[in-house]
Order: sequence, then C-alpha cells, then structure tokens
Amino acid sequence: MAGRVRVVIAEDSVLLREGLTRLLTDRGHEVVAGVGDGDALVKTVAELADAGALPDVVVADVRMPPTHTDEGVRAAVRLRAEYPDLGVLVLSQYVEEQYATELLAGSTRGVGYLLKDRVAEVREFTEAVVRVAEGGTALDPEVVQQLLGRSRQQDVLAHLTPREREVLGLMAEGRTNSAIAKQLVVSDGAVEKHIGNIFLKLGLSPSEGDHRRVLAVLTYLRS
Repeated sequence: MAGRVRVVIAEDSVLLREGLTRLLTDRGHEVVAGVGDGDALVKTVAELADAGALPDVVVADVRMPPTHTDEGVRAAVRLRAEYPDLGVLVLSQYVEEQYATELLAGSTRGVGYLLKDRVAEVREFTEAVVRVAEGGTALDPEVVQQLLGRSRQQDVLAHLTPREREVLGLMAEGRTNSAIAKQLVVSDGAVEKHIGNIFLKLGLSPSEGDHRRVLAVLTYLRS
C-alpha cells in the first residue's frame, strides 16, 4: 500500500510495545522487530542492515534499561550516525531539552521527537512515523515551544516577528503550508510570505532545499 513503512520498535514496556505494534500494523505498516533496550536496538538494526533489510524508521523510547536514563536516545544518535537513511523517532514522557538538542544537532533528515501522550492521537502519530520514515521531521509542539523559548534567550530569532515565530513553530511540527494557513486562518499566500521572510532573516539560502523548513527551527542549535 502507498506510504507503507517498515518499523523497528524499541520500548521496555511490553504493553506499550505491543500496543504500538498493533496500532501500526492495523494501519498497514510492517513492524519487523520489537526490542526492550538500547543495545538490542542497535544490534537488531545492524543485523537487518547486514541482511539488506534496513528498516525505514525506528521508534524508540528515550529512557530504557539498564539505567533508564538515556539509553534510548544514545542508541538513536548512534544509529543516525551509522545509517543516514534510517529515520529515527524518539518518544519521551516529557520534554528533555538536552536529549532533544543532542538528537537534532546533526542532520535534520528523518528525525522526530514526540511526547508519549501524542500516541493517543493515532492519526497524527502514524503520520509522524511515515513522515520521519520518508526523510521528514516530526517535532512535538511542546518540544518546539521549549526550544524556541531557549533560542529567543540566545537572541537567534530576535529579528522574527511574533507571527513569524508562530509560523516557524507550526513548520517545525511538520505541518504543510496549507495546514498552517488553516490553523492561523490566513491565506496560503500569506503563509508563503511569512516563510520567505523567515528564511531571509535566518540567512537560509534556496540551495538548502526543502530542509530549510527544519533548519529554520534548528538554527540556534548550531550557534
């Protein structure tokens, strides 16, 4: 089916892991493996890659055994470095800025950071999984709000208007121009103008291609 993706799930809660598996498979996607810790995640992806069957995306909890601190995100960062074509979507109980920053500091292709509460919004969650698998970005609105708040403190986005910051936040959530226009009750043309101004003010040239949308949000991470 169109948009079908192959997924590896890393979650130490068996109940949640099985729930995610059922949620994705019911919508036509293929969960090729489910593991309970970071080491098993790295090993499983390596074995699949060696067999010529690298998955499209990994969905991983930030905190996993043995210490339940940062094993999941560490594994995610490692996998992003070793397999640039592998999408990585991490789930967290709450916004952990250090981990979000570490995950997003490298390439902006195929990466997501969502709060676990978003899983209950089934359609949005599955769309995020597919978007990351296809090389896009999915950031939780609360993550965007916190990161943009920090970036304002660093004065990186000082030249953006309040409306441009609002558009930027919606862009970072992975919304299309039409979806942003609908959310803000403005025309598509107005959104395009705001986005053009954002790119201009942040010094993002057309040569950056579509990833300018993500780079606009993450510029401060490289400052």
